[in-house]
Amino acid sequence: MTDFDADVVVVGSGFGGAVTALRLTEAGHRVIVLERGRRLSDADLLRARKDPRAYLWQPAAGMRGFFWQRIFKDVGIIGANGVGGGSIVWAGVLLEPGETFYRDPAWAHLADDWRTELAPHYERAARMLGRVANTHLGPMDEHLRSAARAVGAEHTFGPVPLAIHFGTEGVTEPDPFFGGEGPDRTGCRLCGECLLGCPYGAKNQLTRNYLHLAERYGAEIRAEHDVTAITPLVGGGYEIAVAHPWQRGIDRAPIRAQRVVLAAGVLGTLDLLFRCRDELGTLPRVSRQLGRHVRTNSEALTAVQQPAGQDLSHGPTITTDFHPDADTHVTQNRYVGGWHMRFQIGPIIDGHRPRLRALRTLGAIAAHPLRQLRAMGARRFEQRLTVLTVMQRLDNELAFELRRSPFRPWRRVLRSRSVAGREAPSFLPVANEVTRAYAKASGGTPFNLLGETLGGLSVTAHILGGAAMGADATEGVVDAHHEVFGHPGLYVADASTIPANLGVNPSLTITAMAERFAAGFPAAPADRVRREPVDATPAGRTS
Repeated sequence: MTDFDADVVVVGSGFGGAVTALRLTEAGHRVIVLERGRRLSDADLLRARKDPRAYLWQPAAGMRGFFWQRIFKDVGIIGANGVGGGSIVWAGVLLEPGETFYRDPAWAHLADDWRTELAPHYERAARMLGRVANTHLGPMDEHLRSAARAVGAEHTFGPVPLAIHFGTEGVTEPDPFFGGEGPDRTGCRLCGECLLGCPYGAKNQLTRNYLHLAERYGAEIRAEHDVTAITPLVGGGYEIAVAHPWQRGIDRAPIRAQRVVLAAGVLGTLDLLFRCRDELGTLPRVSRQLGRHVRTNSEALTAVQQPAGQDLSHGPTITTDFHPDADTHVTQNRYVGGWHMRFQIGPIIDGHRPRLRALRTLGAIAAHPLRQLRAMGARRFEQRLTVLTVMQRLDNELAFELRRSPFRPWRRVLRSRSVAGREAPSFLPVANEVTRAYAKASGGTPFNLLGETLGGLSVTAHILGGAAMGADATEGVVDAHHEVFGHPGLYVADASTIPANLGVNPSLTITAMAERFAAGFPAAPADRVRREPVDATPAGRTS
């Protein structure tokens, strides 16, 4: 009989991994969580506000922070590494998708009624993440209301639900969410820095709920553990090869587990499955659908810079939203700490033809170079900037493949590929319309991101799919219970299983789907100690 180090190894500690770790630990499983990023202290997060090396994740270049941005041929993707995954740089928005998501033909046939089936898991996820309605509105929100009015959609404008402990500003109190089993919390300071990680104890990131409780109840979280291979064992179970993410000489002993749950985010999960199937040959039966049906949430990012003297930074990062049409959702973003955005803004240019749009962008910059330089070099840049996130539920897709790197041809890397006739858009006319309306209402200057106008990229923080659910291996990579076709005991529980665009921020949906997955997970041995699943208290819900 194989000696296992754990019943379950969870790869990744973002929304899917955190939920899985807590619920399976409660159920009596011995759980080890492997996270390639660092465990970040409040001091680390504070240092990241001033030191790019503490903020950016690029270990080969000596930057061992947490924020990363990867550029592919067809898409630019934003994310984070570290214990807590994407919740570190998350704005805390907790929205449920519209009815079309549940009825999307990509997965509607896999359940009788996805809305009904997921409803209790959405409710529990919202309680666990401390969802409350935002009550802090300021000038930025009034500008967004004016933009909504200008496009005939003011009736859809309103505050967003947030995963933030507002409490009493700056005041620390004992855990108000989990009957004293969670960490102390501090009321939100309204600093606008949610996207930099919250060092003050206000944002309900995963280290303050699911992961905190998972460790309290016995799960082991190993930071700086980069999974490089998964190999089935004779007789069942898996061996997981692990390396240090930047010090390859450091010995990391392989780990053996009865089951493995991949929750490394779309790029991490796809990269690992591709390498195990195509390079190492350890997971040869992974579906040929791997890497297909990737969605960008049909997202576009635009920006507006206010005149000198204005400061819109007071409040949580995202506070209000509206729907300019039935398929489109718009939120505003304070971007305090987003110093890198000054190098990404450019003139606002329309056009569905990427090459022509790029030429027009270059022409506009060449015609007014000082205007571009003044915008990029503006004083108090972050306090004057509003970023608009525009998402659509319209169906489109791209694909990822493991191919030779154009820069290091001896290596194979993830590379994107457009899907003819279903391309992910890099230009959303409604996004530019709303941005111009916001700029007019606020007296500011509208911008597109240069990645979209010059690079023809769809830029997103909400990448979905690639290991999508299906009825069988000809249709998807995992079944409706998240188990990988062809490899029993191997599961995927992150955004890569989501087979359709949501049209809203996906964190709540990822969490709810992981709650559903964990609720149906195989039982632990009968002699294991179990505990009742923790839920948030009413005090937490109304804080």
